[in-house]
Amino acid sequence: MSWDFFVPVCIGDLVKTGGINQYVVQDVVPPKQLPSYLSRFKAALRSQGPLCILEHFDTGYSVLQHCNSVELGVKEDTLELLVQVVSGLAASLPALLVSTSISAAERKEKLNAVKMSVFLLCKLTENLESYSCRQSIVTAPGKGGKKGKAAGEGLLQWDSEREKVLQALVQLFQLDIRSLWSLSLVEEEFISCVTCCCYKLLENPTISHVKSKPTRDCIIHLLGVLIKKYNHLLGASVKVIQLLQHFEQLSSVFAQAVSVWCTEYGVRAIIGEVIREIGQKSSEELAREGSGVKAFASFLSELSAVVPELMIPNISVLITHLEGESHTMRVAVCEVLGEILVRVLCGDGLDESGKADRDRFFDTLQEHIHDTHSHVRARVLQVYTRIVNSKALPLCRYSEVMELAVGRLMDKSINAVKSAIQLLAAFIAHNPYSCKLSSADLKKPLEKETAKLREMKEKMEGKAPVAVIKASELWAAMEPELLITVRTELEPTSETEKEQQEDEDDRAVEEEKGADDDRATAVKIAQYLRVNKYRNAVRLCIRAHSCFPESEMFVSLSTLTPETLMETLALIFKGSDEDAAELSQNLPPAPQTEGEKEGEDGELKKQEMLVQYLRDTETFALQVERAISVINTMLYWKTTSVVQEAVQFCVTVCEFSVANSVSGVRKMLPLVWSTDAAIKDAVVQAYRRLYLNPQGDTVRMKAQTLVDSLSELMVDASLGTIQCLEEIVQEFFGSGSNLQSTVVQVLWERFTGKRETSGLRRRAAVLLLGMAARAEREVVLSNLDTLCSVALGEKVTEDFLLARDTVITICSITDHVRQSKGAPFRLPQDHQLFTCLTQAIAEGAVMEDTYWQSFMEQAVRLIYFLAESPDQLCSRLLQRSARLLLDQTAEGGEVNKDLGQMQDGSQESNEQGEQVNCVCLAQLLALCGCVAFWQVSHLERSVSAELRRRRGETEEREEKEKGPSSKSKQAANESAMEEELGLIGASAEDTEAELIRKICETELLAEENLLCAFLPLLVKVCSSPGRYSHPQLTTAACLALSQYMMISPSVCEENIRLMFTVLERSSLPVVRANAIIALGDLTVRFPNILEPWTQNLYARLSDEVPSVRQTAVTVLTQLVLKDVLKVKGQVSEVAVLLIDPEPHITSLALNFFNELSTKDNAIYNLLPDIISRLSDPERGMSSEDFNTIMKQLFSYITKERQTESLVEKLCQRFRTAKTERQWCDLAMSLSLLSMCERGFKRLQECWECYSDKLTEPGVYQPLLSITAKLRRGAKPQFKAQVDEFEKRLTAVHTRGLENVESPEMEEENQKEGSTEKTVMHTPLPTRGRQRTKRGQTKPSVSSQGDHSFVTPQKSRKSKKPVITFSSDEEEDEEDAVMADSETPKVTTPIARTSRRTRLRN
Repeated sequence: MSWDFFVPVCIGDLVKTGGINQYVVQDVVPPKQLPSYLSRFKAALRSQGPLCILEHFDTGYSVLQHCNSVELGVKEDTLELLVQVVSGLAASLPALLVSTSISAAERKEKLNAVKMSVFLLCKLTENLESYSCRQSIVTAPGKGGKKGKAAGEGLLQWDSEREKVLQALVQLFQLDIRSLWSLSLVEEEFISCVTCCCYKLLENPTISHVKSKPTRDCIIHLLGVLIKKYNHLLGASVKVIQLLQHFEQLSSVFAQAVSVWCTEYGVRAIIGEVIREIGQKSSEELAREGSGVKAFASFLSELSAVVPELMIPNISVLITHLEGESHTMRVAVCEVLGEILVRVLCGDGLDESGKADRDRFFDTLQEHIHDTHSHVRARVLQVYTRIVNSKALPLCRYSEVMELAVGRLMDKSINAVKSAIQLLAAFIAHNPYSCKLSSADLKKPLEKETAKLREMKEKMEGKAPVAVIKASELWAAMEPELLITVRTELEPTSETEKEQQEDEDDRAVEEEKGADDDRATAVKIAQYLRVNKYRNAVRLCIRAHSCFPESEMFVSLSTLTPETLMETLALIFKGSDEDAAELSQNLPPAPQTEGEKEGEDGELKKQEMLVQYLRDTETFALQVERAISVINTMLYWKTTSVVQEAVQFCVTVCEFSVANSVSGVRKMLPLVWSTDAAIKDAVVQAYRRLYLNPQGDTVRMKAQTLVDSLSELMVDASLGTIQCLEEIVQEFFGSGSNLQSTVVQVLWERFTGKRETSGLRRRAAVLLLGMAARAEREVVLSNLDTLCSVALGEKVTEDFLLARDTVITICSITDHVRQSKGAPFRLPQDHQLFTCLTQAIAEGAVMEDTYWQSFMEQAVRLIYFLAESPDQLCSRLLQRSARLLLDQTAEGGEVNKDLGQMQDGSQESNEQGEQVNCVCLAQLLALCGCVAFWQVSHLERSVSAELRRRRGETEEREEKEKGPSSKSKQAANESAMEEELGLIGASAEDTEAELIRKICETELLAEENLLCAFLPLLVKVCSSPGRYSHPQLTTAACLALSQYMMISPSVCEENIRLMFTVLERSSLPVVRANAIIALGDLTVRFPNILEPWTQNLYARLSDEVPSVRQTAVTVLTQLVLKDVLKVKGQVSEVAVLLIDPEPHITSLALNFFNELSTKDNAIYNLLPDIISRLSDPERGMSSEDFNTIMKQLFSYITKERQTESLVEKLCQRFRTAKTERQWCDLAMSLSLLSMCERGFKRLQECWECYSDKLTEPGVYQPLLSITAKLRRGAKPQFKAQVDEFEKRLTAVHTRGLENVESPEMEEENQKEGSTEKTVMHTPLPTRGRQRTKRGQTKPSVSSQGDHSFVTPQKSRKSKKPVITFSSDEEEDEEDAVMADSETPKVTTPIARTSRRTRLRN
């Protein structure tokens, strides 16, 4: 073969005349003849094998040349032939490549065949891939998601063919075909031909789908072979970056590819090249749209998840992006750091370099918890959540990261807040400290261990550091001096010295006698040597030999020489190894040994570690408690996802028994009433997980666990919490759980006392039984006798709380709770239940028990709900209670005949308060009021409902008795007539309502009725606070009087002045608070009577006691939002509560305006009047408080038309404002509006209203801020108008300050002939007719005089009552009540719903 095939740059180059021995296509086959040429190609392939491509290359080339015009079938046949050629070459080449005797011609032949076949196959594959992509776009799914059938089959066929092509290429290139080239240098064009085909296939939008996984894997492996064997490393890294920049879906594909190339093919350099390319991207380039930053970020995140250990050497290149503008790249780098920390730099086996890298990465992550972009903050918190869940966070960083997470709970971004909650939940779930986290429980152990550590340190410091010296070293030091002493003692001495020596010897002998044996003597000698008493030691040693001649220690002294004596002393001092320990016990304190010191140091270190652990645990617990308090407030956020996360957090902390965790669980309970289904479901699932799915080995244990957990939740729970819990428990008992019967059994055992339990648990058990009875009435109904005997029997007076909760439980079987439509379910009067109740109430009325009143209220309620003729029962109850009170007074020796007269309804004694027990009298009056209230309720609800039911039964019975034909005719006539008159069903219902009203008006308080006997006493106690000063008596009397006033309008009108007197003048906050609640109920019942007194209700908003203010704002909120009270200017008093020092009152006021804003234009209509009232100088409100209130109120003004109208109204108010403070307040209010072009135009039109006030900085600065806001994002034309207006403002402001007028103003002054330069008040506008609102007078400058702030006045001025309230007993008692002249008169009747509608409700 004389020619060589060179891979062309473009296909057309093969038909041009090339260089020497270069292959040129000779014959380009026309499209119509291609089928026959392909048949010859196929026949040649069968006969000659893959080398037939050398002869039939022109046929394949012709198919490429006519690719756009040739049929698809021809291209598919060609592709199949080329795949067979390449596969054949891959099968035949291995033997050739191994052979050492290959000729140059054969090598060239095989090489040309490889080049030709691969070139044609790659180019044809690219062509078919382009065609397939075009077809997928043309046949995109339409309605119903259906594709064209033929197109779909073609695409599926191409997917399988594409896989075959890639498999053939992989098989070929896995062989070492480089030896076919001279010097094994494969030309770049050939490799580029294959890689371009691969990258072309990767551009397919579906390549990342699951169905394309085989194709994707083949491409990755083919490129891996080319990178490893054919020097495609740099080309691949560049191509990866290019494709990522244009095809975002390839991020996961290339992450997988790079990981495969690094791990399976060992080409680790590729990851460094790719990351370096990304790292070199400038921040400005990444900030541009279309820069592929999302793909880069996703690629880095997914790559770090696959090969995190290979990212560490190149991480320094990526960290530079943390300082860039692209938040997406910052997120990606943080996620890379997180993966490295979780999977590589974790555990205790890190070296110093690894620990340093870990600490540096953690520092970097912590910095970006406070990133400027919310998305980065949220993702970093998520990274930390994964780190904590993987237990990869070092213990030393727990406190620091925990504090940062708690801080992020206040983040403005919802996603960041949710991520912070998830991180805190992970901290608690994986905390390394304790299963029960409570700072209170940790405080005492910490103090104890800290004191112990302090003692150990003081003990260590008290020991002077002494060098440890061995006995041999001491002996060596003392030996020279000791030897001199020994020699001196053994030398002959004079007679005098002998006498002295004998005396000393005698003392030594006495010492020896003191010693029991030779060992004790040896110890004594050693002690002499240690304290440098060498002479005593030598002499004692010499004498010891005579005393213990057979001793092993002194036997050598039989021959007394300096040498033997020194040996004996050395043996005694240094001793043998066995004697050392024994001798040391009797030696004087010696220096500490190294082992002792190490032991003490070890104990000290352990104690320090224990103290540090307890400190860390306490810090962690405090942070958790702080997080709980913050997250509990999020349970009522408007964002559903945040509420769901908060609910899950509460569940987590409760499962880990964290302190105060039950508070969050209780707080989320009212969310079972949420209108948001997702929130309601989250709460129900949370309670089901915490309480209704107990753990235990047996059914009995599970039931006990469930009861224990529910009882714990109900201990000290409020009434609202219990009502919400009823929904959860009722759902459990209605779900058909197999635990129901066992749970009920356990509850009955606890209630009856069969199992010893506390009083709180017994009360919780009986309340839970009541909740169960809502689902199944027989649970309680069949055990009424048990309830009466246990809780309402002889021992009822010992525990009124248990009796109260038992009564509440029995109420669950009444029709009022179950809403029964049939005949009412009631028990006879002589039932044991009512006997127990009346006896308990009557006996308790003359006892001083704190909980009797709450029991009494529930008991009276139950009597009216469940008893036949409850009014008779209660009448006898009142008689019995009053008689017991009389008997108690008589027993005390203070018989009062007038009390008996009071029993008969005649009169009361003025001395009664001095003779009767005030607490018992207060309880009797409370019982009277309660009976009066429930009697009215019984008539209007139970009796009225029973009348309607009986009437309905009568009508049905009459209809059945009549024939069907006559019934239909009569019904048609009656319905037509009633429709004309609008009286369908009205006459009968109105008659019933009138009957009930008449009974209340005339019969309930008739002289023969027992209730009437107590009314004068109530009035007397309430109107004479000086004489009846007992707090409980006053409280009970006022509350009972308000309940009496609910009976009829006449009673209400007679005592309304007295109630408002009590409201304003009573010194007891609880009385004032009760009066507000009572008057609120009376306002709903008798609105026309209470309407003139509205201002007195609003006045309590400024009460000095927080509890009264709280009650007032709660009551007024209900009255206003239910449209019982008209919204008037007094709402400004509610606005003042927005700055109340009590946070709870502030939140109530905020809730009031939030709800009021939902009513059409309510706040918009009130704003001008509120501003006038709050800026009144007489109120004395500071500017800061005014701004705070106005900022909140103006946030509700969102409509453009409202803003425009308010601009005009506020500008007009400048004319009537006389003080600088009022000008400043109006200007500040204007600046708080979200002004637009129309509002700005209106502001310009009203220039004359405020231009003469601009000299004041408090007016000028707010108006200047308006122009600054308008300028942001404004169009050029509008911006020019704003700039001109700002110049005008500044000019007038400057003119006033410097007494210099602007040229424009000078021209105006010249035209008007005015020479005055002082600032004058702007006159009233002359154009148009000034409109007046209903009930307001026209403001006039002449009539206003010198008033500081003139607002539209009401046409009807109500004179504020001047009330004198004297506590002096000697003065007339009626002076405590408002005079008739002081009583407000009815001004505007309030329309009420019909009595029929009210009774239905």
